[in-house]
Amino acid sequence: MQIAYHIGANCTDEERLLKSVLRNASALLEQGIVVPGPSKYRRLLRETIQRLKGAPPRPGTRDILIDAIVEEDSVNRLVMSNDNFIAIPKRIFDDGIFYPQVEDKVRGLVRLFPDDEIGFFIGIRHPAAFLQEIARRAEVPRLRDFLGTLSPLDLRWSQVVARIRTVAPRARIHVWCNEDTPIIWEDLIRLLSGTAPHVQLEGTLDILSRIVTREGLAAVKADLARAGDIDRTERHEIIAAAIEEHGKPEAMEDEVIYPEMEASLIAAMTDLYEEDIASIDAMDGVTLILPFR
Repeated sequence: MQIAYHIGANCTDEERLLKSVLRNASALLEQGIVVPGPSKYRRLLRETIQRLKGAPPRPGTRDILIDAIVEEDSVNRLVMSNDNFIAIPKRIFDDGIFYPQVEDKVRGLVRLFPDDEIGFFIGIRHPAAFLQEIARRAEVPRLRDFLGTLSPLDLRWSQVVARIRTVAPRARIHVWCNEDTPIIWEDLIRLLSGTAPHVQLEGTLDILSRIVTREGLAAVKADLARAGDIDRTERHEIIAAAIEEHGKPEAMEDEVIYPEMEASLIAAMTDLYEEDIASIDAMDGVTLILPFR
């Protein structure tokens, strides 16, 4: 069986990817793809991993978990999603490490299904926007108190991905940038669910609808309908043009809420983020989903 784990990251799509995939649950089930509700597995997986305390599970544990999560027969793919799979907001910078628990969490998720084909799916975000939002969620008044010995310039998504690769070398890792999600949303739904290319999907414009005007959304739907059978690059171009012409700035720009985030610091973090994306793109065993390619 294929096990698809969407592991966040925190403060990226805000569970919207799971919701969009769930809109297609019936059509996916016809292909042997099961997308259970979060209550079926989140607590179960967390508590099972905690009880193991790093030890391998006993024989039969995998089948017990599958029976508890999946009601259907003839399943070939199981999709599970949790922004907090690898850390809750308050623990992301413990011990002066960016996502210090990622090895233990990923290792635990893999061990639960030792003979299955595992895939990890993770969205990343501009470090400045991510840091501000995660600090707000953790109710931290000052960034320096949250980061500890880390500097905002130390945040490297490529290091997190590399650490996942180290403990799960057989798993395929799929990464995308949160900033690109309005354009690549259909790609992400298809990728996470593993659905066949010809299957019509619901929710492919869910993210776009939040950042463009009603007129812009209507224009995209009309353009896509007129275009008919097009490739993903042509679809990306239609959506990007609508964002350019009909985008709502207030829905696309991150507000600076912490005084420590000066313009010069954000600019430096932007440069490092671009380098980080290139590093991820060059990794073996990692697929970076970018628009227009």
